[in-house]
Amino acid sequence: MITLTWLLLIALAGGVLTIVDGIWRLRARGGSTVVGILEIVIAGLFVLSLFLPGIPFGALVLGIATLVVLAVAMFAGGRTGRTLTIIALVLMAIWLVLVNGWIVIPGIN
Repeated sequence: MITLTWLLLIALAGGVLTIVDGIWRLRARGGSTVVGILEIVIAGLFVLSLFLPGIPFGALVLGIATLVVLAVAMFAGGRTGRTLTIIALVLMAIWLVLVNGWIVIPGIN
């Protein structure tokens, strides 16, 4: 059984937005396909690691990898907009800070 928490919602939103951004990068004419494929694969594994315990890397490692791929996607450019990338980057950064306990907000973590 999965408990619905704010941390899970933030992680899901960041992961799903990263997958959508990767799909948009693949569909764009001048987009970078390598970055799009990396975004889809890593974010897909991240979202799966939130629900399945058998994923080889933990959610924390995949969250950091997703954050790095999003940062690379910001500078890769292409014909895709950067708004979705920035939103996903901010959500993943907030999730990483809250999961590690660097900032404690009662009721969230």
